[in-house]
Amino acid sequence: MPVHCQQSPVLAGSAALAAMGALILYLREPSGYGKYTGSVTAATHLPARAAWFLQELPSFVVPAGMLLGQTRALLGAPGVVLLGLFCAHYFHRTFIYALLSKGRPFPIGILIKGFVFCMGNGFLQSYYLIYCADYPAEWYTDIRFILGVFLFILGMGINIHSDYILYQLRKPGEIIYKIPQGGLFTYVSGANFLGEIIEWIGFALATWSLPGLAFAFFSLCFLGLRAFHHHRFYLKIFEDYPKFRKALIPFIF
Repeated sequence: MPVHCQQSPVLAGSAALAAMGALILYLREPSGYGKYTGSVTAATHLPARAAWFLQELPSFVVPAGMLLGQTRALLGAPGVVLLGLFCAHYFHRTFIYALLSKGRPFPIGILIKGFVFCMGNGFLQSYYLIYCADYPAEWYTDIRFILGVFLFILGMGINIHSDYILYQLRKPGEIIYKIPQGGLFTYVSGANFLGEIIEWIGFALATWSLPGLAFAFFSLCFLGLRAFHHHRFYLKIFEDYPKFRKALIPFIF
């Protein structure tokens, strides 16, 4: 890998990610979009599809752009391959998940915060994997890489399948809430969140990096708390909500 790496942005960015995760847990308030959107006005909200597309776009464009700038000699390097997995996730989030979304109008203020976060995190993960990571030639056979990639693919599959179940709950134009059924929703209220958390834990393991670990911690805090709030929301509005269903971890929490 290239040797021109300044570690200070990596350390600062990782610390910022971890701090944001800890702050989210401390505040324990649901982010104000989706179920928790306040009063909606055209001046302060965008349609969900446009908002999700714009918010997630930097997480794909930044690493993809940095990858395009690499020489062919680096394209098979472990760091570049791992960054390709990152791009694969955000390609789906940007061009498939966003365009299939049937959610409520999205607050512009939260969109701007999400856009800045996605740009910063996309740059942090890309910068580390392209310019700082130094993996041995046998990294592809290392148990950390193998298990990490397995967890990433497993989590992405759970996430996509769970999102598909949620897509099917509403007909076009509907804004009512229904109880999701099937897949891991049989056991937890936040199956889609669980899948994404597993993804980033796998990514952290496969990259064996501080930025990857910080992002996995942030995802656990943010998505885990959102799963908890979703679970509480479902229990409140549905009298027949399955009592054995947990918030995030089957049979446990």
